[in-house]
Amino acid sequence: MQFRLRHATATIFGLLLTTTLMAQDRTFVTSDRLALGTDVYRSASVRLGDVDSDGDLDVVVANGRHWPEQNFLFLNAGRSTFSIMRPLGSDRRTSYACEFADLDGDGDLDIATGNDMAPGRIFLNDGTGTFSAHGEFSDVSSLRSLTVADIDSDGDIDLISTCRGRANRIYLNDGAADFRPGPTFGRRDDSTIDVAVADINADGYPDFLLANRDRQANEILFGDGTLQFNQRTSFGSGNDQSRAIAVADMNGDGKLDWVVGNIRQSNQLFLGDGKGGIQETYSFGPADSVTYAIAVADTNNDGNIDVICGNVGQANSVFFNGGDGKSFVEASFGDPAAATYGLAVGDLDGDDFADIVVANSNSMNFVFLNRPLRTRTAH
Repeated sequence: MQFRLRHATATIFGLLLTTTLMAQDRTFVTSDRLALGTDVYRSASVRLGDVDSDGDLDVVVANGRHWPEQNFLFLNAGRSTFSIMRPLGSDRRTSYACEFADLDGDGDLDIATGNDMAPGRIFLNDGTGTFSAHGEFSDVSSLRSLTVADIDSDGDIDLISTCRGRANRIYLNDGAADFRPGPTFGRRDDSTIDVAVADINADGYPDFLLANRDRQANEILFGDGTLQFNQRTSFGSGNDQSRAIAVADMNGDGKLDWVVGNIRQSNQLFLGDGKGGIQETYSFGPADSVTYAIAVADTNNDGNIDVICGNVGQANSVFFNGGDGKSFVEASFGDPAAATYGLAVGDLDGDDFADIVVANSNSMNFVFLNRPLRTRTAH
């Protein structure tokens, strides 16, 4: 299957313009050989990392959502060939999230999985891509995402979990991949689906950017270096249905911006002022977007950060950034009938262009390889 730009129509934040595509634009191609396995799961999350130190990116997929299913690791044999599939752990859980990070400080990538109404799991890597169950973490809660970062600045990787309609929480690493509950953040009834961690106000401390569903206001929680996030400011309409968020410098001004994926409304881009405030806000994509996952990466190697959207009941999209963080050309890919709950971006075939992996709920998961799009003139 090959998914191309729709008649070279450029979507520039809601305005449809006819344009001539440049040679550096890309298309995203898949086939049955690029499927991750042959079975269908309720996949919710996917992440990339080199777990066996062979120089290529491997894939972990979290399955289940609200139903217990098996999670899997796929080893890349090179050039995006996934011919080895390993179960992760012996039991099945209601997994919503998976993350790669060196959790025990031994130099290889370990895995944390987060589950809905079941404890999370830690799996340690022996350095060859073979994982053993190490322990559990987390309250039994409505977990929706995990994020990895050194929140307490002690040199090891901590876990940040979001929970829909319940308290979000930090889990602190003791350096040996054992996690104790840290403070909660946000409001106790926040419907936080995703969180991005970044120093938005440039004070040297990590901040939390919350994507809240159920028409709750999205917020930035400013950190003070003591694991407290009491200062806050909202962004968006205050009535958004947000499900995904990512942070990057979208317009090249040296200040961090953030992109939000929404449900049944346009997605949004917020250009930051470097002090925790917003210079400008833009909407992009269709007015009825159903975006469940967001990633940011330079997919056409032009030096600008693009936006990748994973959608439910709509084709997924890559929005190629014109460089100013305001004008984008949209390329669609994937099955419009699929429910893409998660995606990850990285060079899987070694050609120095970022490819895309999607985690679909109730349909097969695929790798989409980044390929040149022939120049053509729109009619």
